[in-house]
Amino acid sequence: MLDIAEELNRWVAQGRTFAVATVVATNGSAPRQPGAALAVDSDGTAIGSVSGGCVEGAVYELCQEALRTGQSVLERFGYSDEDAFAVGLTCGGIIDIFITPVRASAPGAADSGLAGDVVDSNAAPLAAALAAASSGEAAAVARIIEGPADLLGRALLVRPDGSHTGGLGGHPALDRTAVEETRALLDAGRTTTLEIGADGSQCGQPVVLLVESSVPAPRMIVFGAIDFASALVRVGKFLNYHVTVCDARPVFATRTRFPDADEIVVDWPHRYLDSQELDSRAVLCVLTHDAKFDVPLLERALKLPVAYVGAMGSRRTHLDRQQRLRDVGLTEIELNRLRSPIGLDLGARTPEETALSIAAEIVANRRGGTGSPLTGAHTPIHREAQRPVGRIGEVA
Repeated sequence: MLDIAEELNRWVAQGRTFAVATVVATNGSAPRQPGAALAVDSDGTAIGSVSGGCVEGAVYELCQEALRTGQSVLERFGYSDEDAFAVGLTCGGIIDIFITPVRASAPGAADSGLAGDVVDSNAAPLAAALAAASSGEAAAVARIIEGPADLLGRALLVRPDGSHTGGLGGHPALDRTAVEETRALLDAGRTTTLEIGADGSQCGQPVVLLVESSVPAPRMIVFGAIDFASALVRVGKFLNYHVTVCDARPVFATRTRFPDADEIVVDWPHRYLDSQELDSRAVLCVLTHDAKFDVPLLERALKLPVAYVGAMGSRRTHLDRQQRLRDVGLTEIELNRLRSPIGLDLGARTPEETALSIAAEIVANRRGGTGSPLTGAHTPIHREAQRPVGRIGEVA
């Protein structure tokens, strides 16, 4: 749901009633990951996607049904040999989708045609979650997707400091446990399902929660204000990174040259890096290929717990750089973290092609890909698939 938060937040501000379908879990080759969402308002307007087209029509109808009944529902969509192109996933995967209606208007406002009081009680935490996600704030929303019928669809919003909005109903300990577990998932930036007891314990009648985490965009810092950097900035923004360009030369680090960058910093790269607090999702791309910039920068970068450190340069430049880094005390383990020459071998020549090769290596590193052609391979196309939760009637 949070992947379409900006538009849904506008719907909430306009007082529009809508139903939102969210991918809960996947198994096999599924086109969208947990958290992907499709929303339909009372006028029939639709935004988002849960399957890239495979089951959108069926999910659209389920959203309209939820608007009519005011009831949340969990459905499974899977591959069917007999009717693969009608509803099921032709790619052979299985996805579980949770559909819930949301009344954005305040109780007592004009009748929206949406039944049930539970939806009104969820409007505040869901609206707060959408507002946080659309403004880039860290927050996580937990919703009951399996459990007692009177609790289905209940939601609460959890912030990094542990404060929360809304509640799941039922036993008071359920909220306390849900807040603790959701906060831990928010810290890790994870969207997933978890199962706890309806009384907040690890036993008793279980409830299954869908926890969706929204965290600020990951950082991409591009060091070196060169033509290749301009192309990489555009690709980085396309991949939803918060992109910073850093260069010590003010004549090159300008808004005119990098109109798409979120930030442009004129400073020595290593000094700027020392001033930043980076998490494990950050990627650092060193395009300066100048020893006076590269060595002090990489000496620091390769000791940080970031996702990716890559440096541009020829193989000769790379070997010289490695020796210089050894001379300043870096270990072989630290040197092995360096991706250099930067990027995958695509035969790139232009700045745009080079930026694509760098972005491809970043994605492969992030997702565990090999960078090999899929043609002729026998490995799964989609990694990290999550098993669907049980006790769901299959729709095929």
